[in-house]
Amino acid sequence: MSLEWKIDPPPPSQLTDRDVRLTGSHLSGKRVALLITGSIAAYRMPDLVRDFRREGADVVVYATNEGLRYVAKEALEWCSQNPVIDRFTSEAEHLSDVTPFDVFVVAPASYNILNKAALGIADCVVSSAIAAALGRMERMGIPLLFAPAMHGSMHNKILTRSMQTLQEMGVSLIPPTQAHGKNNLASLDLIVAATIRSLSKSSLYGKSLLITGGPTPVPLDNIRSITTYFTGTLSIKIAREAWLRGASVELILGKGSRSAPDFINTKIAATFEDYASILKKSLSQQSFDWGIFTAAVADFQPVKVYKGKLSSRIKQLDLKLMPTPKMVDEVRKKYPQLKTVTFKYEENVSHEELMKIAKKPFSKKGGPQMVVANRAEEFKPDGTQVAWLIQPENEPEKHVGKEDIANAILKRIELTS
Repeated sequence: MSLEWKIDPPPPSQLTDRDVRLTGSHLSGKRVALLITGSIAAYRMPDLVRDFRREGADVVVYATNEGLRYVAKEALEWCSQNPVIDRFTSEAEHLSDVTPFDVFVVAPASYNILNKAALGIADCVVSSAIAAALGRMERMGIPLLFAPAMHGSMHNKILTRSMQTLQEMGVSLIPPTQAHGKNNLASLDLIVAATIRSLSKSSLYGKSLLITGGPTPVPLDNIRSITTYFTGTLSIKIAREAWLRGASVELILGKGSRSAPDFINTKIAATFEDYASILKKSLSQQSFDWGIFTAAVADFQPVKVYKGKLSSRIKQLDLKLMPTPKMVDEVRKKYPQLKTVTFKYEENVSHEELMKIAKKPFSKKGGPQMVVANRAEEFKPDGTQVAWLIQPENEPEKHVGKEDIANAILKRIELTS
């Protein structure tokens, strides 16, 4: 970004001053109670409120007097577009009977409030709201999440026992980021994601998915490799969305891919050999319900990898390549119970030829449950991906954009789970 500003005003927007631009709809129609307690991390809560709203949520903030020492009540009301509840009134807001909530999130959850909740102490509007939330969780299954934040010296046996008690009751604890001797508040992305996951009714909940993505480089020498320009973006979107729906996800990403969210169990494969090794090890150690193989696996590798660095003074370099093992075929043969989604990318073929190529694996014994096919010529001028979801029993279905493709794949899996 250039620092040379012409001092022009910003372009007009359809959004009003307190509106937010929606980035998703996972919390559309949901009411979120955000309960803020006395931790310095409370200063981050206006951003969390707006992140919840970007997913479509209606957010009501409850706050202790200690919490409001670290964040202004006016800022919270501006961000939430709702009054902050910081005291008992004749409306009995701590019971939330008139307008019930879909989920309760205590963030930041201080040492004090975690111990109070575990002991059943309800001596302020926030602790009383938590007591009522525990009752709703027990009888109606309304999720209650705590995001702890406190100095590490306060993480004593009393706190450990209190958090274990809450977990045994059914509360979800959002792990803090532990650094510099502190239990720092979890990332706002994780808090929002954990909230979405807690509300999932998807048939994917509890299922285990192994997902691969990105390039799988093959080395030429110690510093050079042959790779592709694929970034693993689609695999990351599939992994994130599957996790939000309640699935257990393992993501194998090739080196050079974009970064996955911290809450996704991700393993990085630096080379094709690493990819093959990690894939085999993961499958041998855990039983997965589905394998989604989006990785742009190298089709060829050098017969010989040069030790050291190939000299740049070589006038002509002739490389002899040999095919790499077909990992998906090996996986299907060794793990026939694993349901699979495979991908087929082509160039310089017609749409009809693409469909014929994509349907070919279904004729083989133990073939995939779904093939996602695309060709360069069908991509949008701006590079937007266009893909066809193909299953033996259904007509090919067109989807545009990685978000749409990821959701469509998971929807098809849900229907068969």
